[in-house]
Order: sequence, then C-alpha cells, then structure tokens
Amino acid sequence: MSIIRKTKTVKLLLKEFNKSNEAISVIELIDKFNKKMDKTTVYRILDRLEDSRILHSFVDQDGLKRYAKGASNTDFNNEPEIHPHFLCEDCGTSSCLPVTIQIPDIPNYTIKSAEHLLIGRCKDCVS
Repeated sequence: MSIIRKTKTVKLLLKEFNKSNEAISVIELIDKFNKKMDKTTVYRILDRLEDSRILHSFVDQDGLKRYAKGASNTDFNNEPEIHPHFLCEDCGTSSCLPVTIQIPDIPNYTIKSAEHLLIGRCKDCVS
C-alpha cells in the first residue's frame, strides 16, 4: 500500500467519489475533469488510489473500467474480498453489491482475481 499525497487533483477525484455510492467510469472522470487535469493525470491518480485500496475497480460489459470508493474489505490474509457489481441496463448506473463471493480452491489453478458483473434493472428503473 502506498501513501497518497492529498494534492488538489487527488482531492478533486476523491470529492467526486464521496458524492455517491455509484461506480464511475474512467471516461466519465476524464470528461468531467478535462479542464483541470489531463487524462494521464486522471489515470495516474486512479492507479495510486487503487494501489492504496482507497478505490477498487471492475470492468463493465462494454470493457470500460469503473472505479468505486472504498477498498473491498480484506480477509485474514489481507486479500481483498470479492463482491459482485451491478450495472443497470436502462440508466447505466453501477454499484457494488453488499455480498461476499467465495472463490473455491481449484486444483492446479492459482486464481489471482475474479470479477462478477450482474446486469439488469436497478430499483429506480424497475418501478
């Protein structure tokens, strides 16, 4: 885990994640902050925040990387717990789901990560 300096650009990105519990795509962040920082800076900060477990990421159905605040909780080996993410096919919002998924040990395989993306309609779009 690295130490993150709280520069203006880091604070801007963190403020955006503190506004809601939804995951945000890297494209949305680049578009939102294009007047305040270039895309390389956005990527660099996101990488550092993820390395520090302040944020975590997942890839959506379109191959876009999305980031969500808060690291996944860690287990007794200090490994992040695996949880599913939800993507609404109507409004496009995405979020972490409060469910832990256990990945089984599989002989002759070493699993380093797993992603679970559930796609459907969110509570706001169902009604």
